[in-house]
Amino acid sequence: MSSLPIPPETVERILEEWKRSPMRKPRIAKVTVNISLGYSGERLVKAAKLLEELTGQKPVFRKAKRTIRAFGVRKGENIAVMVTLRGQRAIEFLKKALEAVGRRLKVSSIDQHGNVSFGIEEHILIPGVRYDPELGILGMDVAITIERPGHRIVRRKRMRKSHIPLRHRVKPEETMILLSQLLGVEWVQK
Repeated sequence: MSSLPIPPETVERILEEWKRSPMRKPRIAKVTVNISLGYSGERLVKAAKLLEELTGQKPVFRKAKRTIRAFGVRKGENIAVMVTLRGQRAIEFLKKALEAVGRRLKVSSIDQHGNVSFGIEEHILIPGVRYDPELGILGMDVAITIERPGHRIVRRKRMRKSHIPLRHRVKPEETMILLSQLLGVEWVQK
């Protein structure tokens, strides 16, 4: 835990709070992996196949929201593939993805709600992935959504939706501590 850019007193206070109240300890809700090419075609289908091999789950094609003539993109055209991982699959993929970036993440990659995003420049950096000359080298974006237990009330369909008070939202410091404990992430200041 010495690699955290947080005062040790704050770390101890947060860990004590998690022990006292299990509903305060955040968890990884989902991991979203996205490969965006900006155009459709055979290469996008191959990117989808690669994403399925990496994650073990069938990806979804994402469509362009508007036409951009300068880039040759039409509205409704498939331009990206993404997959959402939850539970154990998310943790297993995160371990491999973090190896590709050396288990080091920037503090600036955390948003105010405690979610983390990082990019992998070349998919061949992920352990166990081999280079395919037909596909080439692709980059991908990985987004980790972190929330506390009880956050479901925002998304529920039945009964009455409710809001989450600020005190129950995840803070960036808590995200740093959680990912350091779970996955051995080292946090780097810019």
